[in-house]
Amino acid sequence: MGLTTHVLDTAHGCPAAGLRVTLQRWNGTTLQTLRSVTLNDDGRNPDGPLLDGAALQAGRYRLEFEVAAYFRARGVVLPEPPFLDRVAIDFGVADPGAHYHVPLLVSPWSYATYRGS
Repeated sequence: MGLTTHVLDTAHGCPAAGLRVTLQRWNGTTLQTLRSVTLNDDGRNPDGPLLDGAALQAGRYRLEFEVAAYFRARGVVLPEPPFLDRVAIDFGVADPGAHYHVPLLVSPWSYATYRGS
């Protein structure tokens, strides 16, 4: 069923259009970058699932969200260094046949995630 994400900007009350996201897979103690995308106007990958079908395998993954760059591009003045620069979410895929949805709710000062549906 695949792996998807959706990012909502809680500071502005809208989807995080233009935010860069990188998907990586853990191979032992190293990370392999699988793809990087820029989110569309709905805060989602414009090409659909980040991984789909056989590309989604059991294992450990990381989604890295470039939140400081996103908020600066929106005109938010952030300190240097920013409180949140990049948000990395490490998660596991136990059943590659299931749908894994990893949403992010984010502001310059906080974030939350959960396994969505």
